[in-house]
Amino acid sequence: MEAQALQQLYYQMLRIRMVEEKIAELYPGQEIRCPVHLSTGEEAVAVGVCAGLSSEDYVLSNHRSHAHYLAKGGNLRAMFAELYGKVTGCSMGKGGSMHLVDLSAGFLGAVPVVANTIPLAVGAAFTSKQKNQERTIVVFLGEGATEEGAFHESMNFAALHSLPVIFVCENNLYSVYSPLNVRQSKARDNCVIARGYGMESFRDNGNNILAVLELAERAIQKARNGEGPTFVEFSTYRWREHCGPNYDNNLGYRAEHEFLEWKQRCPVISFEQRLRRDGLLSDAEICQIKERIGTEIEDAVAFAKSSPWPDENLLLAHIYAERRIDGVAT
Repeated sequence: MEAQALQQLYYQMLRIRMVEEKIAELYPGQEIRCPVHLSTGEEAVAVGVCAGLSSEDYVLSNHRSHAHYLAKGGNLRAMFAELYGKVTGCSMGKGGSMHLVDLSAGFLGAVPVVANTIPLAVGAAFTSKQKNQERTIVVFLGEGATEEGAFHESMNFAALHSLPVIFVCENNLYSVYSPLNVRQSKARDNCVIARGYGMESFRDNGNNILAVLELAERAIQKARNGEGPTFVEFSTYRWREHCGPNYDNNLGYRAEHEFLEWKQRCPVISFEQRLRRDGLLSDAEICQIKERIGTEIEDAVAFAKSSPWPDENLLLAHIYAERRIDGVAT
């Protein structure tokens, strides 16, 4: 891979990290009133997967959606404005953090109800195939979503119709405060389950950006070739609390040593160190990148704060899709 492409992967991960750190800094001020689910520590999955997608491809997400939105090319100003509930937000200030939607970026939406975007992604893939659109659909989900019926029904339907959809599972070991061992049998293997539905499945280190990219490109090429869906599971770890800007190791549901071990595997720092060793990134370049990102973030925050609130007339707008009969809207 060319040096510029590797540097871009680093840039995208660092940008997401700095954006979410800024959200964590601003959140206690209570101007951002929607719940936020931060993915600090999980940046490599979003960036690695989306790096292989085109602008025509679609992505759907869940409650922890910021990284996916930005990696797919979402507008930072529009995202911050949405967090602040402003009309210039990507959902016109009516969705907040967990309901980001931006069709211009190919981001079909995020839904906080666990597993609910999985069938939406399969429906989009079915449409794409029916209309010969040659479009790949990616849906990001947590390991908790694999316990829902919607996941299994969607997997079966996608495999049956050989749909161009990729199921990307970010396995961060916890569903809110419940670890895997109280939710799933030790004998359970989601990759085996996926193969049981007749699709290829793979598992790899979600904190290794190049490993993520390699698997993603393989799955994307398969979808483009009309060879059906793929399930990929990436192991990763969220640093902050399930919902909110803080750290919550004091609650006792996960051990401090576990948190510190995963922090040592930081996808951003480890990739930065690799680029340094290979002579592809210098201290001066890192400072320039951070300054550039920091300036963009401050601009986005200022834009959000100065933007107007939605007009009350928008309250009931965009609830139903427009229906047209003989060219006339009804």
